[in-house]
Amino acid sequence: MPVRVVESSAPSQVSDFTPGMHTFECWTGCSLAPFFFSPYAFSGTQNVSSLQKEEAWRVNVRIQGCDLEHGYLCGTMEALNVPMADTPVVTFWEGEIVDTINYTFFTGKWEATPEDDKKHWDKFLSFAPFKSQVEFDGGKTVDLSNYPYIFMRWKEQYFVNVGTDCGLTIAGFYYVCFSCSDGSISGYYYDPNSSPFQKLELKSTNEGRSGFSFSSYELQ
Repeated sequence: MPVRVVESSAPSQVSDFTPGMHTFECWTGCSLAPFFFSPYAFSGTQNVSSLQKEEAWRVNVRIQGCDLEHGYLCGTMEALNVPMADTPVVTFWEGEIVDTINYTFFTGKWEATPEDDKKHWDKFLSFAPFKSQVEFDGGKTVDLSNYPYIFMRWKEQYFVNVGTDCGLTIAGFYYVCFSCSDGSISGYYYDPNSSPFQKLELKSTNEGRSGFSFSSYELQ
């Protein structure tokens, strides 16, 4: 469907949640409400350090929508202090929820092998209880229904506000873990042609049932 992006110059207030909006509460024993109501904002850093230098970008993420039945969610990611870009760089991404119904721990695309998958998931302490089963069958028989963490993959699809000549690549994708207890997100970026294991660390920027975020990107 067509996508229209609207940016506001002032912080946007996230009002009380709309009745009928999907949450993970109906799917998992721990409630992710209000964190995955759409839209919802997170802020933090992505460590992009290389052997040559230490570097981290400030990152804002907004969840724009999710479809639990199909294990899908989407949103925008904004990198604020990218050295080679004159402005913050915004990308639109789509995500896969590892629910062992629609998606398993094995990616099966984006140049990721099962060995790549295991190496990246193994970075999360919360993955440890499933390691042996995932090595056996990709975790197809793992029961995640009452687990206090949600595993996902986020794949950036295109640049929103800059051209492909901005000096960045979106060829890779993120292995992501969401904590139900505090709404924090951690992740690792995978791209065979980029620095390995770039760590993403995000915390919710919304409080209670309402709050404020840095900038607003509305997808319709």
